[in-house]
Amino acid sequence: MNLIDLLTGSTSNQVAQQAENKFGISKNQIIALLAVAAPLIISYLRNKSKDSKEAEALNKALEKDHDGSILDDASQVETRQAEGGSILNNIFGSDKQNVENQLSQNTGISIDKIGPVLAMLAPVIMGYIGKEKQQNNVGAGGLGDLLGGILGSASNQAQSQQSNPLNDILGSVLGGGGQSQSSGNPLNDILGNVLGGGQQKQQGGLGGILGSIFGK
Repeated sequence: MNLIDLLTGSTSNQVAQQAENKFGISKNQIIALLAVAAPLIISYLRNKSKDSKEAEALNKALEKDHDGSILDDASQVETRQAEGGSILNNIFGSDKQNVENQLSQNTGISIDKIGPVLAMLAPVIMGYIGKEKQQNNVGAGGLGDLLGGILGSASNQAQSQQSNPLNDILGSVLGGGGQSQSSGNPLNDILGNVLGGGQQKQQGGLGGILGSIFGK
């Protein structure tokens, strides 16, 4: 399953519906947040996987807790929200507050809700990675290439099929996501490039696209 298939398929719609019911946030905002959070989380994990110990820890976590079943049973989303919070702490570390601030500012989701919503989405994203790992029979040593391949494939598809807002978002967010050029910091590579160094919105970037979608 391509990353864009995840974002445009029934799973994302079911998850977004649950989040809308729980937090009173529109489904469009939730799906747009997922479209940014998924490549961001995957980029952070790709960077972490360059360290052999981190790669082994991620491999064990994926095999133990993220077999992809959540993609077929979205009812797991609410029950695994606390787990999702721990996932985000492990992935983002000291960047977590900055990530949440930037995502809040550019999706219109209030700062008090952005963390809990992300915590609902995190197990879905990890489940997707876990399923891709199983299907490609990848071990700890191949996780970096697997994650890079996911980003590269999504980037190519998004930029070649910019016919809907989700592809526009992914095209802007990923840009060169599958390429080797990197500042070494996924937050800068994804949010920073799109949002003008992480400080302001650029016309035509994520802020502009989200604005057009939500009428902001």
